[in-house]
Amino acid sequence: MNYLPYLPHSKEDIQTMLDEIGVKDIEELFADIPEEIRFKGTLNIPQGSDEMHVVRRLKELADKNANVKDYICFLGGGIYHHYVPSVVNYVASLPQFYTAYTPYQPEVSQGTLQAFFEYQSMMCELLNMEVSNASMYDGGSALAEAMLMASRITGRYEILISRTVHPEYVQVCETYSRGPKIEINRIPYNEKGETDFNALKAKVSTNVSAVVIQSPNFFGVVEPLERLKELPPDILKIIVVNPLSLGILKPPGDFDADIVVGEGQTLALPPSFGGPHFGIFATKRHFVRQMPGRVVGETVDKEGKRGFVMTLQTREQHIRRQKATSNICSNHALGIIIASAYLALLGKNGMRELSELNTYKAHYLAERLDELDKFKLKFNAPFFNEFVVETELDVDELNSILLKHKIIGPLNLGRFYTELNNTALFAVTETVEREDIDDLITILEGL
Repeated sequence: MNYLPYLPHSKEDIQTMLDEIGVKDIEELFADIPEEIRFKGTLNIPQGSDEMHVVRRLKELADKNANVKDYICFLGGGIYHHYVPSVVNYVASLPQFYTAYTPYQPEVSQGTLQAFFEYQSMMCELLNMEVSNASMYDGGSALAEAMLMASRITGRYEILISRTVHPEYVQVCETYSRGPKIEINRIPYNEKGETDFNALKAKVSTNVSAVVIQSPNFFGVVEPLERLKELPPDILKIIVVNPLSLGILKPPGDFDADIVVGEGQTLALPPSFGGPHFGIFATKRHFVRQMPGRVVGETVDKEGKRGFVMTLQTREQHIRRQKATSNICSNHALGIIIASAYLALLGKNGMRELSELNTYKAHYLAERLDELDKFKLKFNAPFFNEFVVETELDVDELNSILLKHKIIGPLNLGRFYTELNNTALFAVTETVEREDIDDLITILEGL
């Protein structure tokens, strides 16, 4: 196959185009732009070079970044470094599956629709929920859409969100809440790092549409979700999950969750500077007409062969605006295709083993840190693969030191919680070896 090379326009090409539109020169083309805001001078761009030297220069610049391939990573807080088996990206890249978007003539893309259908089926089984859509933008937008959905269902415009929910998710909810004027009230956490359910119950009123609990929460603590059953049945229960934790934890459906959301990045997507990833969204069957996003169904064609169709598309481009449940116009389809391949590869046993690895390694690091004079576990509660420690050290300075040892350190919780200055959130995944943890402890002992 012959490819056309990229050739910049010659002066003759430019003049031909200007003549065609009846403009004398480039200056006249931009005459509507006020003189005082036009850029003057030359751009600070290096001269052109051959491909070999450009690639070498770009690699030099890229090597200045701290990356999870060359560094040991203890940074979590919603985005994690997990190992992605080679076969996952191979399967996701097959032409019958591969897409970065939802097809506008979906039934001609049976491979893509099958991947969506398989993802929905596996997600329902993993979460113990009745219906799942085919992804949202990310965990934050999924939660915000769940908040809007709860208000549509109940006709009430107050929502209770625990302070242990990811702070950036809450920021997204605050942005979404301005239009429909939804009031967001925060519920404090207790000394164990769990949601204060007594404070939660005290805030319940006839104005409340839903409560939001994250488990494992932003501190890594596993919340006592069974206490959600103490709430009135007309208040919707929205649970935010890390899907990988469900290899060993009870699924949110076991706690009568009405809506389940989460970030799908842990299912074989790279950290990638925080995105793009995809959002998980599942609910009960009788709420399906209020669920945003797309739902793929299974059917048979006129010859009786198995096939797949786009069953629900509840967005403005497909139905009347006043009936749309969301204005989300994109779909992180490639992300869920990767997740589908990953979940199929792991299976139930692999999922459990992976969750156990994350848990065991995180607890080993917690035990080692707790032995050091300058570190102390903050919350005495069960946790999955991340946990909070108090330290006498400045967390930002600590991370600067660790970077020199090719270690990406913990998250400084003081960024999000003023009362948690000098606390750090450590995360451990299967990519961290025991030797890596021991090396970290040796460095910390020497500070």
